[in-house]
Amino acid sequence: MASDKLQKLIAQRKALEERIKQEQNRENTKKRKADTRRKILAGAAVLDEAEKREEFREELYALLGRFLTREDDRAMFGLEEKK
Repeated sequence: MASDKLQKLIAQRKALEERIKQEQNRENTKKRKADTRRKILAGAAVLDEAEKREEFREELYALLGRFLTREDDRAMFGLEEKK
């Protein structure tokens, strides 16, 4: 049987591993939120530019036509169903 000291150290290690896991989860959540915000801001800038410049809008919609495959996503931009 393990000594009381060893049991205490094992319990401390488990608690520390759990704290590390929680901190890693917090960091990953922060990264995902930052990435989502970056995409939203970039998309807003691109859509704003598309409203101002027709040539850019045409290029953007051509790109979206090639990129988007889900019908509900395509419908958001008024693109025809992909066959």
